[in-house]
Amino acid sequence: MPARHRLLAMLVAVLWGMNFIAIHASLEQFPPFFTGALRWLPLALAAVLFVPKPDVAWRWILLYGLGFGILQFTFLYWGMATGMPAGLASLVLQSSAPFTVVLGALLGERLSPRRGLGVLIAVGGLAVVGSQRGDVSAVWPFVLTVLGGLGWAFGNLAVRRARTTQPFQLTMWMSVVPPIPMLALSLLVEGPERIVSSLTSVGSSVGGAAVAGLLYTSLIATVVGTGIWSWLMARHPAGTVAPFSMLVPVTGLTSAWVLLGERPTAIEWVGCAIVVAGVLITAGGRQPRLIARSGSCEPSERLPERAISRP
Repeated sequence: MPARHRLLAMLVAVLWGMNFIAIHASLEQFPPFFTGALRWLPLALAAVLFVPKPDVAWRWILLYGLGFGILQFTFLYWGMATGMPAGLASLVLQSSAPFTVVLGALLGERLSPRRGLGVLIAVGGLAVVGSQRGDVSAVWPFVLTVLGGLGWAFGNLAVRRARTTQPFQLTMWMSVVPPIPMLALSLLVEGPERIVSSLTSVGSSVGGAAVAGLLYTSLIATVVGTGIWSWLMARHPAGTVAPFSMLVPVTGLTSAWVLLGERPTAIEWVGCAIVVAGVLITAGGRQPRLIARSGSCEPSERLPERAISRP
């Protein structure tokens, strides 16, 4: 991966790390499933009205929207609403990276020993931080957030298989998938009264912060962050790009410390440093190839050379 692409991946990690503060603010006002519907609805309308459909099959749009849009954020918002702290959520959600690497390997991507070692080191760092922040009462929010990471991994693989040359269009059209299912889930689980109550009290200071959080989540984290991420995933193997998501907890824990008063311990900072080391090891080395089940690389499964070398 070229240095410029690594810097873009790091920028996305910063934008997504700050996103947990925005989500926390939104969940202070709106119920979790309704928050998810509100996150995607403006983007879905903009996509249908103004953005051309991307050059990929519908199945990849639907799978991307299902994994990244519905599964990830349904479980993440649910977990945070039931007690997962913002900083810890930014850490646990990065279970998406090892999930992506494993799923990519099952689908034919070769995992080099160097990248395998890097992932193991980074996962070890996540475990160090998680061991300091979790307790028995947080098991259910923790499990929900891990399931969100699995949903993100499915989204990563959908983008990888789509190999779009129009990542912005793919990001926008993926947004068409989540709103209706998440709104239906909200009506079923949270109920109309709770939804209406959250809307009628939006004029308060808490409501204003919640709306600002939704705008950040939709425009900055999704349009900018996910657009760049999709562009990178279309040009590099999933196992090369996905580990950069492990840098998100560094921003998430820091911003939660400064803005929400969540105080990481010295051991947690050591864990973050281990995560960074693991990412640097994983991102280095030669590009892995996609291989067929028989052991030979088929043309339809090979990463195009232009996609590797293009800046």
